[in-house]
Amino acid sequence: QESTIYVPELAKDLLEQISFEARESEFIDAKSGVSARMSITAFENLMSTAELRMLNSGEKETTVRLSDFAGIVPSLTGKVELVYEGEQEGAASVALILLGSAIKTMMPKYFPKISKLDKDGEKTAYSALLEWFYTGTGFELMDDYTDEQYNAALLVKPLNELIHKHHPDISKNDLNFWKEFILWGLVEHKKLSKDRLVGGYQIKDVFGNIISSI
Repeated sequence: QESTIYVPELAKDLLEQISFEARESEFIDAKSGVSARMSITAFENLMSTAELRMLNSGEKETTVRLSDFAGIVPSLTGKVELVYEGEQEGAASVALILLGSAIKTMMPKYFPKISKLDKDGEKTAYSALLEWFYTGTGFELMDDYTDEQYNAALLVKPLNELIHKHHPDISKNDLNFWKEFILWGLVEHKKLSKDRLVGGYQIKDVFGNIISSI
């Protein structure tokens, strides 16, 4: 796996942060604690998810994607004890909440702070990217995309410009993971919406979700 699957450093940091989030989570029994084995198992499952996707697409190598983190859910649910509220929420839901919390915690470490409310007409570091979603229909990232399809889907000009401005030295192998990280971060800050589809997910502006539900 190590010779065929590249793991961005940001992905490793995210796995570590998930463990920190689990220790602070109101859904997890603090008395039982969080096993150190959880991070190890999560990493193994992450690699296996990426490997399975690679084999199904017939490719010889690939890079871990943020969407591959769906594969770590069993390792989280099997290594922690949930309190009553966690059981009510559901183990899989708690795992995804931890992932979202980890992304939200890490986002300000790498990119400008996202305000809850922006002043009318005020431009932020994310304005161009959010405008791209407001004026379009969003886009889909499917789990079984080949690397070529995945690269093409993430060719969003404002996204490229945002990363280049704040992290111009990011390697090509890490670039797409950082792009997904930004998008999921904006979702966690309620600036974009993310819907799970059969075999993938769709990201679009939050107002589009409101309109479609009317």
